[in-house]
Formats: sequence, C-alpha cells, structure tokens
Amino acid sequence: MTPPSPSPTEQRSFDTALAALETCVRRLEAGGMSLADAVATFERGVALQQECQELLDATERRVEELSASPSTESPST
Repeated sequence: MTPPSPSPTEQRSFDTALAALETCVRRLEAGGMSLADAVATFERGVALQQECQELLDATERRVEELSASPSTESPST
C-alpha cells in the first residue's frame, strides 16, 4: 500500500498545470507544427502560465496570512 500524497489539492493543481505548460513549451520548441497549431499551443501555454501564477499568488497570500496569525501561546499575566 502506498502512503497518501502529502500535497494539498491546490498543490496538485499547480503541478498539473505546470506539467501541461512544460508540455506546451516542449511542443513549441520541437517545431514541426502548422502555424495554427503553434498559435493554439502558445495560447494554451499563456493560459496555463496565468493559472500557475494565480495559484502561486494564492499560496503566497495564504503563507502570509499564516505568518501574520497571532501566536497560539497564551499570554503571561
């Protein structure tokens, strides 16, 4: 039995989007596509890049929120 993945759902979504973006880049770098296919692949890559950036921004905000949270220690009186 394999252990469950420690990654949250958001992280898997980022990883999936990043892998798809990398695939678009490889296809474009390889060449050999028609102009229409290259443009469609480029458009998909731009959308994936924006999706990745949004996920990173959301994660950064969450980390900042957690870092700014008051300590769970009880104050001394």
